[in-house]
Amino acid sequence: MKNRALMILLIVILGVAFATPALSAKPIKLKFANYFPPPARHSIICEEFIAELSKRTNGRVEIQYFTGGSLLKAPAIYNGVVKGIADIGLAHIEYTPGRFPVSGACELPLSYPSAWVANQVANDFYNEFKPKEWDDVRVLWMHSSNPNVMITAKKPVTKLEDLKGMTIRAPGIVGYTVSALGATPAPTPVMEVYDGMSKGVIDGVNIPFETLRTFRFGEVAKYVTSSWQVGNVYTFFVAMNKNSYAKLPPDIKEIFDILCGEFKERFALAWNQIDFEGMEFALNKGVKILDLSDDEVVRWQKATEPVIDNYVKEMVGKGFSEAEVNGWIKFLHERIDYWTAKQLELRIKSPTGPAAMRP
Repeated sequence: MKNRALMILLIVILGVAFATPALSAKPIKLKFANYFPPPARHSIICEEFIAELSKRTNGRVEIQYFTGGSLLKAPAIYNGVVKGIADIGLAHIEYTPGRFPVSGACELPLSYPSAWVANQVANDFYNEFKPKEWDDVRVLWMHSSNPNVMITAKKPVTKLEDLKGMTIRAPGIVGYTVSALGATPAPTPVMEVYDGMSKGVIDGVNIPFETLRTFRFGEVAKYVTSSWQVGNVYTFFVAMNKNSYAKLPPDIKEIFDILCGEFKERFALAWNQIDFEGMEFALNKGVKILDLSDDEVVRWQKATEPVIDNYVKEMVGKGFSEAEVNGWIKFLHERIDYWTAKQLELRIKSPTGPAAMRP
């Protein structure tokens, strides 16, 4: 009888020992770096991603979230993810100039009608070409800003000639576009644009509608020209340290990958929505929204063609074939057309794009 009792006790002990490691194991701890301030829509969505991951993994994954550049400043986020300072990071490619020349094709003035379309196209481009420039990280999803528009402090812009003699804040490839349109680009830090416009140091800024609210440009601007037909976009990414991803258990990876797919779409819709918020803020401040005439659209697009041509030449100089680079641009045009039709089909509204897209 004693032996039988001991045997049962031993079986129970062994059963508990082998059945509970998953329950008693320490949670996987990760760090997520984001330079947007906590109130920004982008930051809030990342918080939702973290909470949903914890929920779906029953607390097996815990992510410590660093917003506002508290762990890594924006220019340091990509390299910080590569080095493992952060396991996950959100930033855009212009913060590491020259690091993502292939992905830079997405930022050309290609007539993106909306943020939703630009987001879909950025992911399509990455998935189609898998540029080697991303080999040091695991890309979780790409996303994109809204197409730039022309925000001016005092002078309305309705034709190319209006830009002559104006100084417009526009860094990098956006500066090439602004220069092609006849204005003088200024690489003013975005945090200095408000004062620059209010004091007349610069005449305006080429940037999305959403900044009218997020950076309060609607308080110092009188006009916005909805020049999305030549509006550059900024290509954003959410990337993960390769080793951090590789260490995840298979079942966690499956949950993680599914969630990333869902939040790719959440970001696309969020970028689209914040443009409306920027426009509404500006209208409440008395800002006038101007559209380009059909003839002016043709002129502006013709004026910015050299920006695209120069990109092709630059990439050929980096060792890519002209046919290859033109293939990227052709692909981007095709996907813009595809997703534009899809947005119209789904009746997703945006403040930019063809009239049928607008409220």
